[in-house]
Amino acid sequence: MSKVMSADAAAALVPDAATVVVDGSGGGVNEPGLVLAALKARFEREGHPRALTVVHPSGMGNAQGGGIDYLADPGLVSRAIGGHWQWCPGMQRLATSEQIEAYCLPQGVLSHLFRAIAGRKPGVITSVGLGTFVDPRIDGGRLNAKAKASLVEVLELKGEEFLFYPAFKVDVAVIRGTSADEAGNITMEGEGLFAETLSAAQAARNSGGMVIAQVKHLKPVGSLDPRQVKVPGIVVDAVVVDPDQRLSFRTAEDPSLTGALRVPAGDLTPLPLNERKVIARRAASELHAGDVANLGFGMPDGVATILAEEGLGHEVHFTLEQGHIGGVPATGDDFGMARNQHAMIDAGYQFDFYDGGGLDVAVLSFAQVDAHGNVNVSKFGGRIAGIGGFVNISQGAKRVVFIGTLRAGSQEFEFHDGGVRILREARAPKFVPDVEQISFSGVIARRWKVPVTYVTERAVFELAEDGLVLTEVAPGIDLERDVLSQMAFLPRVAQHLKTMDVRLFSAAAMGLQLKPHTAAKEQAQ
Repeated sequence: MSKVMSADAAAALVPDAATVVVDGSGGGVNEPGLVLAALKARFEREGHPRALTVVHPSGMGNAQGGGIDYLADPGLVSRAIGGHWQWCPGMQRLATSEQIEAYCLPQGVLSHLFRAIAGRKPGVITSVGLGTFVDPRIDGGRLNAKAKASLVEVLELKGEEFLFYPAFKVDVAVIRGTSADEAGNITMEGEGLFAETLSAAQAARNSGGMVIAQVKHLKPVGSLDPRQVKVPGIVVDAVVVDPDQRLSFRTAEDPSLTGALRVPAGDLTPLPLNERKVIARRAASELHAGDVANLGFGMPDGVATILAEEGLGHEVHFTLEQGHIGGVPATGDDFGMARNQHAMIDAGYQFDFYDGGGLDVAVLSFAQVDAHGNVNVSKFGGRIAGIGGFVNISQGAKRVVFIGTLRAGSQEFEFHDGGVRILREARAPKFVPDVEQISFSGVIARRWKVPVTYVTERAVFELAEDGLVLTEVAPGIDLERDVLSQMAFLPRVAQHLKTMDVRLFSAAAMGLQLKPHTAAKEQAQ
């Protein structure tokens, strides 16, 4: 019997009070938007389904009503558990106004939870999240006062502390692929990532729930290459065809982002000489030849550009938490995809690699840093951004480099071969006595002896046993006026304070050379 039906018919299958897992990766990447829009339309017509618990491991949406924001209604949703919230301001408003129960759990934990649920395991036991806002001794992943339930527990095994994330029943999984046959077999040859698609589907199937798959193409039964089938039809209940399905909100189709086409590097557009370039250069100086690295969203993507400018792009293996290994990460609404990648694997397997220490280095953004070395990227200034893969990445990497400007807001600099001059200072400090929310724990990093560096356009800090230490200042900068007085706490100043490399501030290429990877291994031991 054919499993193909309209989006409205599929939406009609979702019962009240269901736990619905929606898989996708933000910016429209791998997002089943037609099905989500049909759920919204059904609720507006009928008032059903009601009181859904919506679970999404990665940020989803376009900040303009798409993605998870299709479901941003306090009657439609009663609880949201998201790995990332930045793309869905509508759902953020429901959380901050206490209209729904709101939680944020690490993306990698949710990825692994789907596999645990599929295997009828009790949950996930991991060190990921210790000392952060996910730790139940702090916030337990809660984002508002309405979130009362405990979703995380502390366990001690063989004298070590771990966090236990209990499994839950998945009533509905809404996933996306490229092609399907009428039996429900799903391929993903036209997608830019695999995400948690199979794990989410298996979790719903083995919970006694249902799987709704959105695809672009319908193929005859028996015509699909079994080597390309990512989700077998035995776990799929409904297939919805959307012939207008796009690769992302920004990009309709691009075979270079699906791995079907390799593209030449082309002419590189260098970064302009500004604070982002200076910071990216200094962060790139922390990398070693042969490193397996993760670059976070936003400013860190400039590190890949710097390496390309310096002719060193081939010396570092970039990875993305969505499952890419090698290649050049895409940016903006296409973030989560990559070009010329060497491999593309399921997100859950990538997080196995990350959690087990497979990353040599991570370069990540910060919104706030405090005197203890804690970092906040998840909740600040009344805004919920969420955590994504940040906790898995920052707690699993052998070395961590956090980057950002020293202060928040509009500012103006003059960069020249002799250093930097501040023409207009930003409005607020990012270096504060205590962060609003602990996304990265300096205490845990010190306990695990992880080298941590904090890079800004005018100063560099390192994490020491007694907290943050100022180790470098930019040439042309006055230590007291331009650094210490612009922070909301006084860090310890290194006895032998260094000057940042003057080449960081030059319009010409740096002539950067990466340290050999063997040195990186020795440093990590």
